[in-house]
Amino acid sequence: MTDTPAPPSPGFRSDMTVELVKHSAADTDVLWAARVSTAGEQSLEELQKDPERSKGLINFLMRDRHGSPFEHNSMTFFISAPLFVFREFHRHRVGWSYNEESGRYRQLQPVFYVPDTSRKLVQQGRPGKYEFVEGTPEQHKLTSGAMEDAYRKAYATYLEMLEAGVAREVARAVLPVGLYSSMYATCNARSLMHFLGLRTRHEQAKVPSFPQREIEMVGELMEERWAELMPLTHAAFNANGRIAP
Repeated sequence: MTDTPAPPSPGFRSDMTVELVKHSAADTDVLWAARVSTAGEQSLEELQKDPERSKGLINFLMRDRHGSPFEHNSMTFFISAPLFVFREFHRHRVGWSYNEESGRYRQLQPVFYVPDTSRKLVQQGRPGKYEFVEGTPEQHKLTSGAMEDAYRKAYATYLEMLEAGVAREVARAVLPVGLYSSMYATCNARSLMHFLGLRTRHEQAKVPSFPQREIEMVGELMEERWAELMPLTHAAFNANGRIAP
């Protein structure tokens, strides 16, 4: 008699995963794309030059919002985050490509989001003019306990439906938006800057943004990796108010 494997136990986490899978992105990409307008085929010489010598051009393009030279590059990220983060993420459509894990074709794993104590829990103020403040220990305890209980019940129901022969695409409907999913997201520097301008807070931003903290965590990790690839472009983005060109 073969033992039936035990169902996976729910896991809980509060962090986000961002991995740079592949890229073709460098500050020189901005330079040769921009200089073709005046140098034609000679603009390819920028590939062999130190981009530091032309950082003034990158700043000019950013400042005066000449955006197309920032599109001639590519970055692909692997991202693991709760479903509610992806629902906000997919509102960014121009310059982005997505492929996400499918609950139609695989059994979804029981990994769920529970905020840690650094997450501000309480919203104060009227719509359009509110802020988040720290939660009390009692509120954090209630939040963690209630979410974990709901996740366990939802996933147990999901497994019960699968075991009864219900199709995965139907059974997944009982799972909450706190379930972690994974996706590949591909973008260029211009589309990423637009994302960061809306989904992160920053002291140098000319236009303030008020993102949900969880998608901001993803944005911060993406920005770290992009800044390593295109440091001059990243510096110009910050210096010019973090507004996408």
